[in-house]
Amino acid sequence: FFSPQHLDNDTISGSNWITENNVQRSLSQTTKTARKPLCGYKEQTLSKREQEEQESLLAAIQWPNPPDDKIAFVQSTDAAHSDFVIVQPSEYFKVGDELEVLVHMRDFQGKPKQYGGDYLQARIHSPLLKAGATGRIVDCHNGLYRVFFTLLWPGEVKVSVSLVHPSEAIQVLLRLREERPDRVYFKSSFKSGRYSETTECNVCLPGDLPVCNFTDLYTGEPWFCYKPRKLSCANRISHAKGGYQKGLLTREESLFFQSDINIKRPILSSGPDSVIVKPNAFTDSSSMDRAEDATVSPSGYYYEDQWTSRTHWIHHFNKSDDITKCLQGKVIHLFGDSTIRQWFEYLTAFVPDLVEFNLGSPKNVGPFMSVDLKHNILLKFRCHGPPIRFSTVFSSELRYIANELDGIVGGRNTVIAITIWSHFSTFPVEVYIRRLRNIRRSIIQLLDRSPKTLIIIRTANVQELGPEVSLFNSDWYSFQLDSVMRKMFSGIAVHFVDAWEMSLAHYLPHNLHPKEIIVRNQIDTFLSYVCPLQT
Repeated sequence: FFSPQHLDNDTISGSNWITENNVQRSLSQTTKTARKPLCGYKEQTLSKREQEEQESLLAAIQWPNPPDDKIAFVQSTDAAHSDFVIVQPSEYFKVGDELEVLVHMRDFQGKPKQYGGDYLQARIHSPLLKAGATGRIVDCHNGLYRVFFTLLWPGEVKVSVSLVHPSEAIQVLLRLREERPDRVYFKSSFKSGRYSETTECNVCLPGDLPVCNFTDLYTGEPWFCYKPRKLSCANRISHAKGGYQKGLLTREESLFFQSDINIKRPILSSGPDSVIVKPNAFTDSSSMDRAEDATVSPSGYYYEDQWTSRTHWIHHFNKSDDITKCLQGKVIHLFGDSTIRQWFEYLTAFVPDLVEFNLGSPKNVGPFMSVDLKHNILLKFRCHGPPIRFSTVFSSELRYIANELDGIVGGRNTVIAITIWSHFSTFPVEVYIRRLRNIRRSIIQLLDRSPKTLIIIRTANVQELGPEVSLFNSDWYSFQLDSVMRKMFSGIAVHFVDAWEMSLAHYLPHNLHPKEIIVRNQIDTFLSYVCPLQT
């Protein structure tokens, strides 16, 4: 293996790459091209199967584009001029029926749109019942969208549809994802004695400056920092978020990202926007017998603020004693970003005997650990490896989930929950596919040696969007990554907590870190896998 310490100017262009079977390949041919040098995701050597999978994943998230590159703002989609109708609104509906809604898109001049590609979100809800569920959207590619809802509770059910981004904005997001993977940048500090330096880091570093190659030797995950002027690469002590690039859009493009005009704007109905749903004469419990399927839509619904899954029974852990009883004798590993750190915080706050052990870690970064000695419960949180936009992570704590999984023995008292999505939204999807492929390989090996280990994946969730946030963390980016994740983890013995639907179906405003009532429902879903009800 090459050592990350000794990369200097002469060796950049001929840097060696570690492929999945740890074969070194010289990159002198590839890095000389005009395309930014040292873009790790460009130079991975994939097996035929991996290549085929990657192509089919990318094909599955392919997004339709407008007929022209340059569509004038007035011809872009306007939520205020668009509307929806309920197909057969006066029909007699009962629980279990499907409701169809037709959305007509128009531009700012009120002209019907002739092409698709707008990103919509839709839900049905009954505010007084605190009930809600998401809808399935079908783009007809002609300015019409069909939305299908399954009616899951009786009463007056209201339909809400919103335009998250017009198709013209999605084209900009696509361009940024491919051309500006540096739009969030990172930094590392290097230190020796009293002398320290800070340099920029990323998956991709432009230019011909000497770099430190911090590519992980086990997973081949690429990571680079510019080499400090005086210190060696071995002197790296920490990783941190650098910042967000400004001035990413042209004046015309910025018109597609206006908070009160075309980001998450409601589309109103041109007729009734609700239906009356009658109870079903007999309840059908057989639908619960089907195996878990990450593609059931919707995967669940809220009723009186409690989430009910359509694929498995959820037990609501309203008393902390119930959680203690469930977790007794278990080690729970939480891996990922701040949205799974919320689970650590919720459980530690809610369960009195679960006490945080101070590891002296930086606030919000971790690693964190809570212990209940009386009931022999150990709860741990650790963030995923770079790219991660946390304040300061010590180099020694910068670990990849795949490598951490390889170090876990597993067994019936081991519970692992993973979420990884938000920090990947600024990179080409190949970067994310590689990360999931490594994690999946480690999960399969872990389940092979310890089949009774419980592994849960928490999906992405929706968040509040403004003109800035949209360019880095749009729900559209998250939705694309989430679709890839669900496909890659289908068919292996992992369980899902559908945080996406749980954040979208709820009445609370969208938030990157969902509020406690939503987190509680995520935890109930999670714990229902750990301690399934004996029915």
